[in-house]
Amino acid sequence: MIKLCGFAVSNYYNKVKLALLEKQIPFEEILIWTDRSPELIARSPLGKIPYIETPHGALCESQVILEYLEQVYPDRPLLPEDAFAAAKVRELIVFLELHLELVARELYGQAFFGGSISDEIKNRTEKQLTRNIAAFAKLAKFDVFIAGAEFSMADCAAVVHLPLITLATKIIYGRDFLAELPVKEYLERLATRPHVQKVNADRKENQVLMMSRKK
Repeated sequence: MIKLCGFAVSNYYNKVKLALLEKQIPFEEILIWTDRSPELIARSPLGKIPYIETPHGALCESQVILEYLEQVYPDRPLLPEDAFAAAKVRELIVFLELHLELVARELYGQAFFGGSISDEIKNRTEKQLTRNIAAFAKLAKFDVFIAGAEFSMADCAAVVHLPLITLATKIIYGRDFLAELPVKEYLERLATRPHVQKVNADRKENQVLMMSRKK
């Protein structure tokens, strides 16, 4: 059985968890904090979560994990059969993670964890996000799902990343940088899916646990 290791506050952990649930792959969750323990480093050399334990060994990096699951468990696919359509889904994931979420991550220290960031970082991040969101808008369909009519890997990424970008930009800049896109309606649609509801409920529960751990 697949073991999903990490904690449910992580958006990348929840991306993998949602894919496992949607594909109906049996799995066990193992709570692992990012404490750079020898156990974690042995399985995820950068000390990142999530990682999974498979019958063949450990595997880290969320997109690598999703690609592995898609190949090993082809039932209930999260990629279109057509090669170009599948590439367009992967293209959206790159934009979501490399050009949006990774850029917005510069804001998280102040937005979510009580830290502070310089005006230089704020200004640079604002420019990058403004440009990158405009480019992302040319690719995202939001019809009904982010890549089109079918739920895909891109939705597993979008549903966990987009709320963080919305919240972080609201807190830091006083406005939602994604407000001109139909993100709110999209997330409301996705929130009716039972597996998304489970991921969100487990995230809130794990967040309470993480906060109590810091006291």
